[in-house]
Amino acid sequence: MDSTGSPHLCFPNVNSSCRRLLRPPSETVLLYTLLAFVSLLTVTLNSLVIFSIYHFRQLRTPTNTLLLSLAVCDLVVGLLVMPIEGLRYIETCWLLGRIMCALSPYFFYCLTSASLGHMVLISIVRYLTICDPLQYNSKITMTNVKICICLCWTSSVIYNGLILMEHMGHPDRFRSCHGECVVVISYIPGTIDLFVTFVGPCTVMAVLYVRVFLVALTQMRLIQSQTAASNARVAPTPKKPQRKAARTLGVLIVVFLMCFCPYYYPVVAGVATSTSLTYFSILSWIMQLNSCLNPLIYALFYPWFTKAIKLIFTLKILQKHSWEVVIM
Repeated sequence: MDSTGSPHLCFPNVNSSCRRLLRPPSETVLLYTLLAFVSLLTVTLNSLVIFSIYHFRQLRTPTNTLLLSLAVCDLVVGLLVMPIEGLRYIETCWLLGRIMCALSPYFFYCLTSASLGHMVLISIVRYLTICDPLQYNSKITMTNVKICICLCWTSSVIYNGLILMEHMGHPDRFRSCHGECVVVISYIPGTIDLFVTFVGPCTVMAVLYVRVFLVALTQMRLIQSQTAASNARVAPTPKKPQRKAARTLGVLIVVFLMCFCPYYYPVVAGVATSTSLTYFSILSWIMQLNSCLNPLIYALFYPWFTKAIKLIFTLKILQKHSWEVVIM
C-alpha cells in the first residue's frame, strides 16, 4: 500500500492491472546488480569461446565447432533471455507488451532445446573419440558436424513452434490481469515435451557416458595387469587427453542435470507448467545459469581455452599471423 491506501499496480492507469510486489529499494538494487553481473559474465565468457575458436586456426576442429555453436546459444541466453526473465522476476510484472509475451517464451524454449541437442552431439563425439577412435576421423568430419548443427537448430525452431503455436497466436488467453504473461502447457503436451527435450537427451548422454567410463576402466585394468606381469609388450593405453575428455563430459552432464532437473520436476510431478508464477521464474533462472557455467567448465578443463584467453587479454592476437599460434 502507498500513502493513499491504494494497492501497488503494474499499470496504475489501467483498471484491470495486476498487482505488483513492492520490494525494498536495497533489495531491488541488489537483484538488478546480480542480474547485470550474471548476464554480463555469461555474454563475456561465451564471447571469448566464440572468438577463440573463430580466430585461432588450430581450434577449428569438428568438436570445437560444436562448442562454438553451443556458445552462440548460451550467448543469446545471456543477451536476451536472462534480462527479460530477470526483469519479470524483479518487477513481478510483465512490462514488455503482448508481442514480446508471444515471442519471449518461444526464444527461451528454442534456445533450451538447442542447448540440449548440442549436449547430446558433444556426448556422441566424446564417445566416438574414446570408444571408437578408428572410426572417429571418418564419422566426425567438419561437414557432418555442420549438418548436425543445422539439424539441431532447425528441429528446435520447428518443434517449439508447434508446441507454442497456440500461445503465440493467443498470448492473452490465460492472462487474468494486465501486466501478466502466462504460458500454460497442459499435462499431456508437457509430458511429451518432457520426454522429447529432457528424458530422451538425458538418457542418451547417460548411456554414452557409462560406456565411456566402462571403456576407460577396462583400459586402466589392462594397464595394471600388464604392468604387474612386466610384459615387454605394452597394451594400448588411454591417452591423457582421452581421460580428460571423459572427465570433462562427466562434469558437463552433472552440471547440466543440476540446472535442468528442477525446471522439469513440475511436469514429472503432474503439475501444469505456468511461467507466470515466481516459483517457475526461479527454476527457469537456475536452468539459465547453465549458459554461464559451460564456459567456466571449459576454462577449468581445456588448457587451450585458458591459453587463448591469455593471448586475447594481452593483445597478442593483434600480432601478425596470430591465428596460426599453436594453442593445443
